[in-house]
Amino acid sequence: MFYSIRHVTRFRYSAPVRESVMELRMQPRSEGPQTLRSFQIATNPRAQLYAYTDHLGNAVYHFNLLREHEELRIEAQAVVELGMFPQYPEKLDHLEWGRYNNYNLTDDHFDMLGPSKFARLSPELLTFMKIAELEKPEGDPLTAMKKLTRAIYDSFEYESGITEVHSPIEHALGERRGVCQDFAHIMIAIARAWGVPTRYVSGYMYHRGNKDRSGADATHAWVESYLPSLGWVGFDPTNNIPAGERHVRAAVGRDYSDVPPTRGTYKGVAESELSISVGIEPTQAPVRHEDFLKVARPMTSPATHSMPERIYHHQQQQQQQ
Repeated sequence: MFYSIRHVTRFRYSAPVRESVMELRMQPRSEGPQTLRSFQIATNPRAQLYAYTDHLGNAVYHFNLLREHEELRIEAQAVVELGMFPQYPEKLDHLEWGRYNNYNLTDDHFDMLGPSKFARLSPELLTFMKIAELEKPEGDPLTAMKKLTRAIYDSFEYESGITEVHSPIEHALGERRGVCQDFAHIMIAIARAWGVPTRYVSGYMYHRGNKDRSGADATHAWVESYLPSLGWVGFDPTNNIPAGERHVRAAVGRDYSDVPPTRGTYKGVAESELSISVGIEPTQAPVRHEDFLKVARPMTSPATHSMPERIYHHQQQQQQQ
């Protein structure tokens, strides 16, 4: 399955600003069944883009716009191929808990076990875990994560506008409402309390024809938990489904603070307005570079006699068909 993704972000300012510094994490990852086939970013006003890969393997683009502007538009376009996802068993043996040891875990896993800015234990979370009977995991780790996914889905209503981008989990816990970011943070905090390394995933989800709770015109968030026998396995508590062929992964981190799609500052005396548009649609396989090429002048048969070495000039006819 191939998906075409278009992600447009627009910042408008009430008065001209003289500088914008921005960091972007919008490029889908290439690993496992997911392969990035093409990606490009354009800004208006135009800015020189620089890129690096962070310690978690996320592609990070950044720029510094040093000219006066009243609007900044960032458009990212990608084509991603999603192959077949592995078929996981219904459950694992109970010995899986014992496999969380120094032999199977690395520094990357331990990073996803400790508390982070948005995913941490609190009195409110401990109360929720007691009410929802989530103080201890039931069964093997895979079964426990499935039950946790379902418990969060059943316990919270999906409603935008209740929480904000920097809201702590206590806000959603108190309201029993929120969005995918809130549900992912709550699930991560509980899973880590159980001793299961779990990370935040920022990306996109294809919705057409499916009864999902999450919005179709926005980015999406879910979690991945490390199961020693299976590796990183994705769970979507917002929609109570496993992460699969409709989920496109862009970045992973300890929580949202590690992987916001855009993060930056601007200089000026002005208020800002943020608008976002996201579209993801199935598409055809991208054409390979070789498929664009058509023979304009075939090679002649090799001569039987020796030829002196010459310099050839490549030249093509306009509108060659």
